[in-house]
Amino acid sequence: MDNMEKWVSLQVICKHLNLSRDTVKRLVYEESLPAYKPDDKSWRFKISEVDDWMKTRKITQKTAIGEKKHVKNH
Repeated sequence: MDNMEKWVSLQVICKHLNLSRDTVKRLVYEESLPAYKPDDKSWRFKISEVDDWMKTRKITQKTAIGEKKHVKNH
């Protein structure tokens, strides 16, 4: 991983994931999406960390019809 990776804003990560601000904030609070708030005002993200986190999320067919939540691959 590039140690010089830049931090991105909430707006950029929303666009990257194609998700709303509310959904990204929910994922941060409820699902442990990696995020940082160094100044207690602005969220900051590393795209590589978010992408790695997303790769750990597994969606099953049953999830799509509401029978199960996501399953973590560990």
